[in-house]
Amino acid sequence: MASEGKAQTGAAEATEITEASDGAAELTTDTAAAQPHHSFISRLYTGTGAFEVIGRRRLWYGISGAIVAIALISIILRGFTFGIDFNGGTTVSMPTAGSSGTVTTASVSDVFRKAIGRDPESVVIVGNGASATVQIRSETLSNDQTSKLRNALFDAFQPKGADGKPSKQAISDAAVSETWGDQITDKALIALVVFLALVSLYITVRYERYMAVSALTTMVFDLTVTAGVYSLVGFEVTPATVIGLLTILGFSLYDTVIVFDKVEENTHGFQHTTRRTFAEQANLAINQTFMRSINTSLIGVLPVLALMVVAVWLLGVGTLKDLALVQLVGILVGTYSSIFFATPLLVTLRERTELVRTHTRRVSRRRKAGPEPAKEATSTEDESASSETTATASAPSDKPAPNKPAPGARPVRPAGTRRPSGKRNAGRR
Repeated sequence: MASEGKAQTGAAEATEITEASDGAAELTTDTAAAQPHHSFISRLYTGTGAFEVIGRRRLWYGISGAIVAIALISIILRGFTFGIDFNGGTTVSMPTAGSSGTVTTASVSDVFRKAIGRDPESVVIVGNGASATVQIRSETLSNDQTSKLRNALFDAFQPKGADGKPSKQAISDAAVSETWGDQITDKALIALVVFLALVSLYITVRYERYMAVSALTTMVFDLTVTAGVYSLVGFEVTPATVIGLLTILGFSLYDTVIVFDKVEENTHGFQHTTRRTFAEQANLAINQTFMRSINTSLIGVLPVLALMVVAVWLLGVGTLKDLALVQLVGILVGTYSSIFFATPLLVTLRERTELVRTHTRRVSRRRKAGPEPAKEATSTEDESASSETTATASAPSDKPAPNKPAPGARPVRPAGTRRPSGKRNAGRR
């Protein structure tokens, strides 16, 4: 009777344990089902692979190719609007504040036409308010022509000098020869070649030749697209534009190197593991640095926009405007190229090597053959666990387990044990 009571008590306890286990399993399932599904923005910000770039690199190649094609067509058909520093010529400036009558580009062009006999190349009013000035640009004028134009402008508008009285000294002129523009062009090309050579050398030594090729190709892409934007929109190319162009090449290289550094970190020793392919590791690197690139670009764009506001609307300084324009265009183009062009090109070059191709095949074979052995192992473990549970349940509750040593006996490891405890004195009491 006592044995039957113990057996009933053991069965009841086993039933309670089973019900508790089922309840825990249901709770775990409910908890897993209740896990919040992270949004695309959240996954993108945390860099968990929400954005597919490498897998769709043909799309980005097509978009990049279309952008380059438009830029080249514009450069060939429209050309560039070179500033006076490159083409040479004469510029005449005159303040608009305090002038008699209303100074407009049309009225200034009319005065120029009557005095010189031809139209000026351009007439613009820079700035506003008291700092506004009208700038006239034309082909190179002789000293007599320049003097005649200054007299005509003074008679028509009576500009005032610093003392508040009408003065011819308020009208300034400057002449630039074409030789000066040629010197600027030659120095700019030399600086560009030296910059590209140093960049290629550094990336080859620091990383690898494939990254150097990708980085240089990306900078050529940035140069072409930025030049195409200037040609398409008609921005004037000045020495400040050349300086800004070298600046944005440095920014583009900085952003590209950040992504490449993460790619190198993710793919270090990639051939020894079959968890991800080289392309997948590179795509993960892009996602991990995506928000950093965006934030860096935003931080870089804000002061450039402030510079444009100060240059155009407050001071009317043309040099600052030209510098800000090229930096704004270059930052946007450089951010795009470092994410959607540089790394996809690197992956394309690396996938042509035998090492990456062999590793990609290994990953593919493991993924195809991986689930079946895992399923068989799980089934075997489940059957073993079921057999052990059945044997334990069928054994009388008042008898010790067969593998349990008697009190005081020296423990002996049972034969065929699959998972030994590893404790030397596990059975000693």
